[in-house]
Amino acid sequence: MFKGQKILVVGAGKTGVATSRFLAGRGARVTLADIKTAGELEESVGDLGPGIHLVLGGYPQVTPALWDLVVVSPGVPPTAPPVKEARETGVPVTGEIELAFRLTRAPVVAITGTNGKTTTTALTGEIFRQAGYRTLVGGNIGVPLIDKVETLGPEDVVVAEVSSFQLVTTQTFRPRVAVILNITPDHIDWHGDFEAYVEAKARIFRTQGPTDFTVLNFDDQVTAGLAGRTLGQVIFFSRTHRVDRGVFVQAGKIVAADGNATQEVCAVEDLLLPGLHNLENALAAVAAAWSMGVDARHIASALRTFRGVTHRLELVAEHNGVKYVNDSKGTNPDAAIKALDAYGVPIILIAGGRNKGGSFTSFAAKVKEKVRVLILLGESAPAIEAAVRAQGFGNVLRATTLSEAVKMAHRAARPGEVVLLSPACASWDMFANYEERGNLFKKVVRELVEGEVRGGTQTRG
Repeated sequence: MFKGQKILVVGAGKTGVATSRFLAGRGARVTLADIKTAGELEESVGDLGPGIHLVLGGYPQVTPALWDLVVVSPGVPPTAPPVKEARETGVPVTGEIELAFRLTRAPVVAITGTNGKTTTTALTGEIFRQAGYRTLVGGNIGVPLIDKVETLGPEDVVVAEVSSFQLVTTQTFRPRVAVILNITPDHIDWHGDFEAYVEAKARIFRTQGPTDFTVLNFDDQVTAGLAGRTLGQVIFFSRTHRVDRGVFVQAGKIVAADGNATQEVCAVEDLLLPGLHNLENALAAVAAAWSMGVDARHIASALRTFRGVTHRLELVAEHNGVKYVNDSKGTNPDAAIKALDAYGVPIILIAGGRNKGGSFTSFAAKVKEKVRVLILLGESAPAIEAAVRAQGFGNVLRATTLSEAVKMAHRAARPGEVVLLSPACASWDMFANYEERGNLFKKVVRELVEGEVRGGTQTRG
């Protein structure tokens, strides 16, 4: 399919490297390019193998005479020079998720949304595994799909987290089940405006037909409003309403309805994940699996045993009556609001980083309601402080590093409280990614706790 083609892969992250190796392995003449230098990349590109030419610190020119195809990695904006030049000169542009879809024989369950994608994708994958499916979980989570999709057959299943960045480069991508969890303002700096962001999310179902399923959040106005635009069979999920066809909560039970009859899946209290937002994520995962005919027993089993994903409301330690929770993946205000709502005790919140174009007004109101001490750091610290002070909240501290912020939170916390890292911002002003930020939080917390244990400190006055 690609033999002899001259292909430019833009973006030398994990996905770009995997895509380049895949294409070169099929005889393409591949150039992998990134505007960053080797020292600026999140991780070393390493040995790419034969057939790949690496260009760092800039991009080659794109014209039809030079390239047959441009493959764009997630996160590379449409304003990047090679993407603009390709579109202006007629060179085809695609992405890894589109290439992977063209190669797989397995049905795809694709999950997108502003918040909850990773948790829902991981939970959905676990449901299919417990139901006996050979399951590939990947995309925007974990392994790039292109690494593994050719190993699966029609009886297997692909569960893919897909971001708005990935969806904008899709053409034929057609998941058997397309899930949109929610849509709130995010990545406005990248998409330009909220309407463009919504359109990117809606591309997840643009090629679906009547034999496919579109799972939508009935409680999210923007998401529910997309129901009339899909040709797939709409399956709603709702935490607060009964729906005729879909998954909802009734008398403390998670229930699935097919329009004629209902079936109980399990009790809400059986879920191990904290927070109402995780209940919504669970409902979405149930709807996705139920659409594919997975038995309720297997769904219930996964719901009762799934403990969540790293960097999303991850309990790091509990010491002297204080819980330390890593929610580094809370990279926008709405995600941080959901994290705050997961706890019914006073919170010492660590927040701040790079704003992705959203407003902090609603977040500030939630801080006033749930937080006892707010510790801010990073580029957005002044904007967040101004927003919370406008709400009448004044218990604000500033830190210059995350390590300092954790130590300040440790000193301030009282028994029965939660120290929560949920930044409401991206990590890029201080870290390579949210994982690096979350891992440092966990490291500092564990050092503090272990130091107190070794020192025999079991209570604090």
